[in-house]
Amino acid sequence: MANEENAVRIARGFSDYVGKVRLFRPNARLYLLSAILTGLGFGVYRLLFNFYILSQGYAEGFLGLLITVSSVVALAGALPAGFVSDWLGRKPAFLLSAILLTLATVGVVVWRTPASFVLMNVLMGLAQCLIGVTGAPFLMENSGNEERSYIFSFSFGIQTVAAFVGNWLGGRLPAWLGALGGFSPTDTEAYGWSILAVAGVYALALAPLALIKRRRARRDTTPVFAPFQYALRQPRLLARLISPMLVTALGAGLLMPFMNVFYRNVYQRSDASIGTLFAVGSLAMGIGLLIAPPIAERYGKIRLVVLSQAISIPFLFLMGFAPWYWLSALAYLIRLVLMNMSGPVYQAFVMEQVEPDARATVASLNSMSWNFGWAFSPQLSGWLQENYGFAPVFWGTGITYTLATLMYQRFFAQQDAPQPTAPCTPAYSQPSRKHR
Repeated sequence: MANEENAVRIARGFSDYVGKVRLFRPNARLYLLSAILTGLGFGVYRLLFNFYILSQGYAEGFLGLLITVSSVVALAGALPAGFVSDWLGRKPAFLLSAILLTLATVGVVVWRTPASFVLMNVLMGLAQCLIGVTGAPFLMENSGNEERSYIFSFSFGIQTVAAFVGNWLGGRLPAWLGALGGFSPTDTEAYGWSILAVAGVYALALAPLALIKRRRARRDTTPVFAPFQYALRQPRLLARLISPMLVTALGAGLLMPFMNVFYRNVYQRSDASIGTLFAVGSLAMGIGLLIAPPIAERYGKIRLVVLSQAISIPFLFLMGFAPWYWLSALAYLIRLVLMNMSGPVYQAFVMEQVEPDARATVASLNSMSWNFGWAFSPQLSGWLQENYGFAPVFWGTGITYTLATLMYQRFFAQQDAPQPTAPCTPAYSQPSRKHR
């Protein structure tokens, strides 16, 4: 009897979820199609870029510098990008960001000097920044109250599932393309050809963006100095909303950009093996993102954030210090799902805590705090790896994650109650593809 009741409950929940997805508007569906293509390309790029740089004889410190460059650009460009997105309109901003992303991906293959790598990462940082601050307002403007929380999580989840395919392909593309060109799978040329294939996927993502029906650009609706004005009016609330994300970003930037290097150097795994692990992780994380909204509705947003992140921390240490690869890989998958499934849920919580006309400001500053953490931690991590290995990197990430979880609990445990969704307003946030 209990099994039958559970089956009915699951079927009803699935039917409700499908019903929310059917409410997605045509513009939102086109955006999601573009996001799938971008996520696919990113899955390949994230896996291979580090190997591509290291295959040319550069050290981990230089790799950390490149990651830092793109994050610093995204940090510095968050506020101007928000203004540009309002001034141009969402569709032109999307198209511009996709073009920059495609050109930068081609550039890292065509020009292989340190200065060129830095310049191309500047372009990538600008593209990612513009995508980030445009995506959330676009979804807010092209969704209704009933399906809004679902479309945010669905957007995150579908990109992550696309990255699952990209990770799997990324682990095999160098071997396939290397065989066509007569190169070793770990040769620079094999990696370069694979990254050019990513540029082709990014170019394809322009097609659904071009079909979006453009709304009139909202010009001069947000003052340039609005974020600073809001910070002066609400410093305590702003600090509480932003500081846990900043601490989390500082820890994530230490470790997450280097997970493929970790598994190659510590466990001597092949590109295909790492690609498969990342692919399974992306699929698992995508599923976690998709199921997070109904869980949060039932148990509360902050409770989901605190419990999922707290439970993930022991798996972080198991991942870093396990004596066997299979145990580390299992811990990697569990930690990835638990730590990341609450991201869109917390973004929705943040939007609920401020008045509608301040959402753009708060989400923009939230994006800046995330990029601030990623701007400085990777370079520190590269130095630590060169001199002390990965042990201090894992300890640093574990400590910051623990501190951030305690901050969520301390700041918001008493506010974890359902709140009505406010009318649609622009909100600048970054649907970051940077895992935590």
